Amino acid sequence: MATEHSYRITLSNNKTEDAAIAYLRTVDPSLLFPDAESRKSILELLSLPVKKFHRTFDAIRVVGCDIAPTVLTDVQAQDIQLIELKTTRKFLPQLPLGFFFGATENEFELARLLRQQYQFRFVSLHEKSHGHSFLSLEELDTLTHNRRIQYQIQFKRP
Repeated sequence: MATEHSYRITLSNNKTEDAAIAYLRTVDPSLLFPDAESRKSILELLSLPVKKFHRTFDAIRVVGCDIAPTVLTDVQAQDIQLIELKTTRKFLPQLPLGFFFGATENEFELARLLRQQYQFRFVSLHEKSHGHSFLSLEELDTLTHNRRIQYQIQFKRP
């Protein structure tokens, strides 16, 4: 069962991500932030397992579109770029350098599968380093100073 502390951290992280989405909506109209059902449809269009990857991206971009389309019926799979947001409120004058974040194995696996069709977008909401930066997995690996694995374990209920 989650502790009160972990619950507060989750709420704080959700607020930070919501603020990052609001910021990105104002600076990048090419991004589309799909709901859960739309994410499933996008994964099906890309012929990817929905159950495994439905939580591995927060936004999409359609290559060649300056403004996010309202429907994806005429969009080709190869033109869809999935975007995973990583957000912080910390001061990062050389964004993304100094960014500390968590990522799931599924996010890395999908990034390896899709290559340039998957990007991490790092967003700083600090008033003195407000901004964002895109990185592919290859670029992320080049900048990575340290990586460690942390297991999160949940016991079955009786």
